[in-house]
Amino acid sequence: MRTSATSSRLPISPPELVRVGRVGRPHGVDGSFVVEDASDDPRRFEVGATLFVDGEPATVSLSRRVARGRPAIKLDRAVARGAELAVRRDDLPPPDEDSYYVSDLVGLEAVEEGGERLGAVVEVLPGVANDVLELDSGLLLPLVEECVLEVQLAQRRVVVAAGFADHR
Repeated sequence: MRTSATSSRLPISPPELVRVGRVGRPHGVDGSFVVEDASDDPRRFEVGATLFVDGEPATVSLSRRVARGRPAIKLDRAVARGAELAVRRDDLPPPDEDSYYVSDLVGLEAVEEGGERLGAVVEVLPGVANDVLELDSGLLLPLVEECVLEVQLAQRRVVVAAGFADHR
């Protein structure tokens, strides 16, 4: 039996949740904050939307846009700065064919095009110019077409161009 996310205060954790931002600096004195690394989908931060903070549901009670169009929101409860904001995976629309959510990359094996294992993706870090794949081997790889040649979700692997792992 499945329970509603808003009626339960039981924590939920990945892979059921997908990160859509992080609690940033305060905005005003009413408990609002700027959402850092925010999802491109503004519906995630509309009044009434449910977000999960540290696996527990919270409801957006106030939403506005601030400098450079970034969302500033207030939740129905206090949250710690730096906490991750997430939504239920099941609430996301399916990605287009040959597309994926960045969160789908976590746990995939990264292999060089010759077949050498580079490590498993432990996190996708947001970057200024592009996201970066962090591997359990400590290697950081830019998430750009020149580096990541292929994402094979069914095979649970990412194929990386030769030469990007040479600085190990």
